[in-house]
Amino acid sequence: MVCEEIMQILEEQSPTSLALSWDNVGLLVGSPVHEVKKIYVAVDATDEVVDAAVTAGADMLLTHHPLIFHGVKQITSGDYIGKRIIKLIQNNMVYYAMHTNFDIRGMAELSAAIMGLKNDSVLEVTGELNGQQVGIGRIGDLMEPMDLGHCATFVREAFSLKQVKVFGDTKRILIRAAICPGSGKSVISRAIDMGAGVLITGDIDHHEGLDAVEQGLCIIDGGHYGLEHIFVSYMKNYLSKRCEGVEVMGQDLAFPFWVM
Repeated sequence: MVCEEIMQILEEQSPTSLALSWDNVGLLVGSPVHEVKKIYVAVDATDEVVDAAVTAGADMLLTHHPLIFHGVKQITSGDYIGKRIIKLIQNNMVYYAMHTNFDIRGMAELSAAIMGLKNDSVLEVTGELNGQQVGIGRIGDLMEPMDLGHCATFVREAFSLKQVKVFGDTKRILIRAAICPGSGKSVISRAIDMGAGVLITGDIDHHEGLDAVEQGLCIIDGGHYGLEHIFVSYMKNYLSKRCEGVEVMGQDLAFPFWVM
């Protein structure tokens, strides 16, 4: 298949038009008519990921977070981003990113399904698609009422995490939950307004966690990567079913830091 055919398949899942205005998604390196026989899927285009894609003989790298985000004035081997772009080009590989467009149509529904949320809806509406509201995160009822400690254990196991950070009374009974994979600082107020007892997200710092609890919202922080790594397995399965003759590989679970 050529790259633009795969791009059409990716657009069916998460149209680039849904991406937030500040984002940078779509084909970022390479030609749309490039022949693709092997795709490598990861969360971030790190040195290790680019090297792994090269070693695997991939023709296309697909990541959630875009390698090229801000304006680039020069591409040189002395710059860590430039070095990766050069390596992609030297190894005849195209590069595509699906960020907030996948957050809006993909990540939100998938994470809510993993949590088993019932009667769920969009947490923060950002637009419409086919007459339906779409946006960041989801909010709904837990499968059954559970205390915060039980819920934290469920999140840790459901997302294959080593640990989670919890703000709130572990014995508090929860009924309604909001989930926002990635960084959820901006949706704390929205989760409170919509009646969530807990927000499951990442990148919550000390003061934000304490302030949320004071306003009646517990926090389970599974980490930015911790909740978003589900992108890899989802896109691997999605593309494998739709790209005949193309091998799709996914990065193994690789947390970006460790806790002593």
